[in-house]
Amino acid sequence: MTLTPRTRKVKADGVKLAVREYGHERGRSEGAPTIVLVHGYPDNQAIWEPVAEILADDFHVVTYDVRGAGESSRPRRTKAYVMENLGDDLAAVIDAVSPGRPVHLVGHDWGSVQSWGAVTGDRLGGRAASFTSISGPCIEHFGQWVRDRLRRPTPRNVGQLFGQFARSWYLMFGAIPGVPQLTWRLGGAKVFPVVIERMEGIERRPGPTFLKDALYGMKLYRANALRFLRPGDMCRTGVPVQAIAPTRDAFVSPHQSKDVGRYVDRFWRREIPVGHWGSVRKEPALVADWVAQFVWHIEGAPESAELRAAQVPAVGEIMAGSGA
Repeated sequence: MTLTPRTRKVKADGVKLAVREYGHERGRSEGAPTIVLVHGYPDNQAIWEPVAEILADDFHVVTYDVRGAGESSRPRRTKAYVMENLGDDLAAVIDAVSPGRPVHLVGHDWGSVQSWGAVTGDRLGGRAASFTSISGPCIEHFGQWVRDRLRRPTPRNVGQLFGQFARSWYLMFGAIPGVPQLTWRLGGAKVFPVVIERMEGIERRPGPTFLKDALYGMKLYRANALRFLRPGDMCRTGVPVQAIAPTRDAFVSPHQSKDVGRYVDRFWRREIPVGHWGSVRKEPALVADWVAQFVWHIEGAPESAELRAAQVPAVGEIMAGSGA
């Protein structure tokens, strides 16, 4: 059964954010935890529909178009897309949909990247009860992961670096002024969905805002590129974190999430044999189940056997190259 979400606009600093809330029509119990799903690039909140509809049986589920995407405002200046502004947007959404209770964050791709920026800073001020990260590392953690392997170039570390650099071709391509915009306009918006369908075996049907989503979303990379140079230890969090790592991801190496335990107090990690978008579009039921297990445990339920097996023991600083 397809749910009809309730829609509204939430005002943040200088922007209006298009928000959808699921779960009201399914008779959810009062006091159900709120889960906020944050989308990545070049998507909008529609990417979450399969996962949201499953979770809405038991939770108050919220999605929204980040600034520059979908039906939300599209600031023209690149600096409007800095991480601090994205965190303020997320805080405004949380205040609107769950004013008296912390929410559980789930981010995919850039939705995960910006959620890392929010939970490792003071933007949320206790508004996040947990965070599930899918295919989107903290920029500072990722930069540290690269530097650690450059400092200790063992065969394993070099192999991991080459694997990630092969996945990061789009970042180098995007750094050439004007080229990404021209490519999107001259047919990239039509070719991209076909390529992803063939790579990952999932159907991509871009909505009417897809070209604008792609063009404005490029500002996320340019506005936050220098954060890559900051030490990873600048970004720590006490928020419990679960990482879901697609092992066939053509853009983000699954290895980088193995080092996250050095920056968080409580950490769980699971692998899923799909591509970058496969987690949310090919295996929505499995991802929804993993998110639900995690949320209920953080809310006080006993840890499931699956979740217990995914917990990464606190081991202090992880030496570069310790991952498989």
